Amino acid sequence: MEDLKLSKQEQKQYSRHIILEGIGLEGQLKLKKSKVLVAGAGGLGSPVLQYLTAAGVGTIGISDNDIVDISNIARQVMFAKSEIGMQKAIIAAKRLEKLNPNVEVNIHNIFLKDERVLKIIDDYDIIVDATDNIQARYLLNDACIIKNKVMVHASLYKYQGMVSVFNYKNGPSYRCLFPFPPRSEKLLESAGSGILGALVGIVGAIQASEVIKVITGIGKVLSGKVLVYDLLEHSVQKFRLERDENNFEIDELIDYEEYCKPSI
Repeated sequence: MEDLKLSKQEQKQYSRHIILEGIGLEGQLKLKKSKVLVAGAGGLGSPVLQYLTAAGVGTIGISDNDIVDISNIARQVMFAKSEIGMQKAIIAAKRLEKLNPNVEVNIHNIFLKDERVLKIIDDYDIIVDATDNIQARYLLNDACIIKNKVMVHASLYKYQGMVSVFNYKNGPSYRCLFPFPPRSEKLLESAGSGILGALVGIVGAIQASEVIKVITGIGKVLSGKVLVYDLLEHSVQKFRLERDENNFEIDELIDYEEYCKPSI
């Protein structure tokens, strides 16, 4: 990082980070050097993208091909009612560029469905799973295994959120938690269940903090652990997760949409 420096303006902008023990100038430079892809610019993606941008992550990719719907507004705080019908990734990129012009923002205006994901994640150090469907999670996990990328995962269900870090320093993967994609209609439709908007912000902030921890080396990363947050009780539970080598024998992607079709 000898050739990477912070301008006087950046030093002032990130001063509250720089004075923190464990981050300092070196940690802030690590953030500036890092490249993070956020898959999904919706509920979780909204806080994750904004916090990582504000923190000074040097390059941020946004992967999403969805448009803003009126049902998004209550929890996807990146978007306004006047933007209904517009592309989420494009709107998000404009917001982030205003928030922090020092950050380079890349738009990948596609849904993650095929092997294009392997080419996209090649350019990033960390992949953030902020998707809202099971098929995309397995696709991202398997692509990260093939390309040896860290995946910071979060998911939501009603009043609960789950966060973990996969493929980190020989830690477990998403398949160590859920070995096979489900073929149950009820499970596949869980993404359409109700979610309290405030929960998205809390869990998204935890997810963003894990990305920052991975980059800077501070604290204990949620690798080999699954954190479950319950908003109704304000309770946090952590479960231990072991690495299973069988879940890393992946050398190609499959058609996850087809695989997850319930058998008749």
